Parts: sequence; structure tokens; C-alpha cells
Amino acid sequence: MSVTVVSLALMTAVTDIAYHRVMGRWEPNARERLFLAALELYAERGFEQTTVAEIARRAGLTERTFFRHFPDKREVLFTGSDGMVGQLAEVIARAPQESLPLGAVAEALGAVARPMQERREGVLARQKVVAAHAELRERELVKRSKLVAGTVEALEARGVGPRAARLSAEVALGVFHVAFERWVGADGETRELPDMIAETFAELREVAVGGGVPAG
Repeated sequence: MSVTVVSLALMTAVTDIAYHRVMGRWEPNARERLFLAALELYAERGFEQTTVAEIARRAGLTERTFFRHFPDKREVLFTGSDGMVGQLAEVIARAPQESLPLGAVAEALGAVARPMQERREGVLARQKVVAAHAELRERELVKRSKLVAGTVEALEARGVGPRAARLSAEVALGVFHVAFERWVGADGETRELPDMIAETFAELREVAVGGGVPAG
């Protein structure tokens, strides 16, 4: 049994709701259940072959409930991306006033990476689906642009100039992307994502200031 299947079973047990029961208006954890059900089906049947009806049925919910949470089956894979923008902004806003823009964003990225580390198996399963489909990769780029824009806005709210804010956001998200790719592609990797982000920022400083070239 896959980790996502186990997670979904545990979640529905905790909420004391039968897995295949069609719910009424009160549907605990509906968004999470739909996300996990979609991951299971995409892994079993493939993204293109899976329908919204099948996702809803696997989650023990109705199609109507699905569309209350997501506009289509693609968007299920990007649940939480808008929340990530808000989380980054909150951490950036709390950074000490003397923090440099890049340092503030680095701290924020480390903070939002911790929940991803805790759900590594689900993140890896999602990434596998996204990587296999061009339309999902394009949607990922759109979400990334929103993340950059939100980071720029948060930095400007701290008094950082537009160009410095944009540069800091683009560089920091680039570092995050490099660290994330290493994390999802590292079989047997024991380091956690926040640590790998910090390590990649250190490599950036080495390249920019010390003139060194990171190994690998």
C-alpha cells in the first residue's frame, strides 16, 4: 500500500468518516482528501485517464464538492500554492529590519520548506506527475511567477526598491528551485529540504563573493 493511501486512510479514520461514504454539507478535510485521492489515481491510472468523478468517488465525496474546491483536475496538484505566497509574505514581514532582502527571503523559504519536508512522499508523488505532462509544467511556471510577484510585493512593503526586490526574489526562488530539484532527485538523501536550501544559498555566496564553483 502506498504512503498516500495510508495517509488518506488514517485521515478519514481520525475524522471518523467512512472512506467511501458520500458526505453531506459538512465535509471535514475535503480539500486534503481530494488532493490525496487525485495523487493515488494519477499514480494508478495516469493523469490524462483520471476523471473528476473518479477523484471525488475515491475521496468519498461528490463532484459538486470537488468543484467547490477546484476548477479542474489540474488545479488539485497546485493546492496550497496561493497559501505559500501568503506564508512567504508573513515571514518576510517578520524579518528583522536590518535583514538584507535576499536574507529575508532565504529565511522565509526555509520556513515554508519545513511542511514540505514533513510531507515528502506526497510532494515527490506530485512532482512526478507534474514533470510528466507539459501542460502541468506550464501551470507550474505560472504559479512560480505568482510566487515571485508576491515576494517582490512583500519586500517592497519593507521599503526595498522595486529593482532590488525583483532581483532578490528571482535569485532566491532560483536557489529554491535548484535545492528542490536536488531534494526530489536524491535517492537515499538524508538531508532535509530546509538544510539543502541553506546549503544552496551558501554555494551562491561562494560563487558571487569568493569566485568558487560549487561541486556537482
